Amino acid sequence: MKVVVDEEKCVAAGQCVAASMEVFDQRDEDGIVVLLNENPPAELADDVRQAAAVCPALAITIVE
Repeated sequence: MKVVVDEEKCVAAGQCVAASMEVFDQRDEDGIVVLLNENPPAELADDVRQAAAVCPALAITIVE
């Protein structure tokens, strides 16, 4: 699994962080997504998929 984020689409809702704080964070200055791990371990896969699903801006893409 590879995670790709589009910072340009991000609306700083923070849903990704709530779903998987091991993989996503937000910049302090504007709340835009920060990808902490583009290749998360298998045990985080469900959380990462949930983060992509709940992103209101569809800024997270998962490549299997």
